[in-house]
Amino acid sequence: MSCLRGAALIAFRAMLLCPASSFAAEPVGQAVSIRTEVSGARGPLAVRDPVYRDERIRTSKSGLGQFVFQDGTKLAVGWGSSVVIDQFVYDGSKSVKKLTIMAAKGTFRWVSGKSNHSAYEIVTPAGTIGVRGTAFDFYVGRDGTTAVVLLNGAASFCGAGGCRQLTRRCDCVVATPGGGVSQAARVSQRTLRSLGNSQALPFLSGGQRLSGTIGAVGAGCGLQAAVRDDLERPPARIVPEQAPIVREEPKPEKPRPEKPHHEKPHHDKPDRDKPDHDKPDRDKEHEHHDRDHEDRDDDHDASGGDNGYGGGDDDGGNGGDRADRNGNNDRHGGRDRDRSDHDNDDD
Repeated sequence: MSCLRGAALIAFRAMLLCPASSFAAEPVGQAVSIRTEVSGARGPLAVRDPVYRDERIRTSKSGLGQFVFQDGTKLAVGWGSSVVIDQFVYDGSKSVKKLTIMAAKGTFRWVSGKSNHSAYEIVTPAGTIGVRGTAFDFYVGRDGTTAVVLLNGAASFCGAGGCRQLTRRCDCVVATPGGGVSQAARVSQRTLRSLGNSQALPFLSGGQRLSGTIGAVGAGCGLQAAVRDDLERPPARIVPEQAPIVREEPKPEKPRPEKPHHEKPHHDKPDRDKPDHDKPDRDKEHEHHDRDHEDRDDDHDASGGDNGYGGGDDDGGNGGDRADRNGNNDRHGGRDRDRSDHDNDDD
């Protein structure tokens, strides 16, 4: 078995290094669906065009081709793919004794026909897929990394790191050329991340849709919903790196000497809430001023009475004034008489 795998890998590498310039004109199947650009050895292919043994089929970055072989085996070739129909031995009874294809790169879906399971073999750079009444998707990266997802039946994958069996729907294994083969596990978004290509399995994720019965076998693995959620998730915000902010430590403040507190005397700043006893009451001061003014008016009235200019309604007062004047006159008369008597004595 290992010798056969080694021989198949050698043949596969030889075909990659020396592409076939010619092919035997033996039709082994035909194209049933062509989208965008799909080409064969003779140029672009169209629906119902035959495909031949040893013919290399290529698709563009958006191309998709669906083919059916004489025993009913179906092969879908997704975008950016390259595959060669390496061996095809037809026994004439609607089955084949040998059907081998060599997948160089791209995305594919395989659905087995009516031939014996041992008649089918698919060779990839990382190993060989064994078919047992099976439907599965497989992907081959540019570096040869290969992923196989089981959709129906059973399959095996044998590489340099050993063989793995796929027995449950949606089981997946990943292998690398000359490396190991992962354990079978359900396909998920993590599988696509490990392959480094979110469109590695477009028939499962919904990137490309197949027509007919070959398109119906891939439903139910949940990869399409996982990819949709990943696409709808907003991209992570990239924050540009900024120079670190250097914050200066605050310098300790020098203690300020406390000024002695001097109590100010009350006369510097009077307390508005308490009555000021040091200052005289302005109302009392006005009262004293009014009294002095009244006293001066009384004196003025008295002096006016003496001079004869003042007058009052009180007769007693006037009488007093006249008595005073008469008294004064009597005093002046007495002095005059004394002065006359003195003069007479001198004579």
